[in-house]
Amino acid sequence: MDLVDTYINQHQLRGGTRRISASDVPDGQELEDYTHSNYVTLDLAYVINPDWSVLLQVPYIVREHATFGEDHHSYDTSNTSSIGDTSLVAGYQGFAANHNLGVKFGLSLPSGSFTDTFRSSDPLDRGLQPGTGTTGMLVGIYYYDTLARDWGYFGQASAQAALNYRSDYQPGTAENLSAGVRYTGVQRVIPQLQVNAKIASRDLGGQSDHFNSGGSLVYLSPGVTVELTKSVSTYAFVQVPLYQDLNGYQLAPTWILSVGVHAAF
Repeated sequence: MDLVDTYINQHQLRGGTRRISASDVPDGQELEDYTHSNYVTLDLAYVINPDWSVLLQVPYIVREHATFGEDHHSYDTSNTSSIGDTSLVAGYQGFAANHNLGVKFGLSLPSGSFTDTFRSSDPLDRGLQPGTGTTGMLVGIYYYDTLARDWGYFGQASAQAALNYRSDYQPGTAENLSAGVRYTGVQRVIPQLQVNAKIASRDLGGQSDHFNSGGSLVYLSPGVTVELTKSVSTYAFVQVPLYQDLNGYQLAPTWILSVGVHAAF
């Protein structure tokens, strides 16, 4: 079981690869002010045998958002708190004798709300809703091994793609890549450094903000895991952007913080 809280403070307005100001956003385009999000995610994994496992992932999303209208004068806010889209994923790692190469595949289910509104009762942007309203396909591959004494490395790649439209909306396909190293030479404390990349295509449909969605992001992520007991550990990671190329005009964070606890039974 893992319980993770990820905090994202999107307050920096960006266009393409550069930071921009409000005056750079033309009239007729929504001017976003800020988006504060907490993703509290519960992961329940069951190891069936050395080759197979299954994972249930349930996110709870708390989000505050504020924006100026297309006239850049009207102002509206929203506050949402609810379960997002849950995921059910199977994993297979029977390719190698030491089970260090695996694949995962599953579905993202439309359990999250997609009908929340601004305080003015106007519909909230679909990309800011707790749920997408669509069913998604999840696939991935991962590998880990020792690099030297007390050093290990790992890498993984995954993709998520919506299988349908819902109320004239489909989220863009997203690919994620991660690679990193960890040091195990300190008792109970495991420092780790990884690079994370995400490439997302634009959202589709008449209810999407097609122009202002999608992009490419690369983060450097230092972190540490602390073993509290033989079966319980806690961890924390900070993601710092190395590269951001966002479509249209979007808000981006200057850092992302994740803290969690892991328990094995």
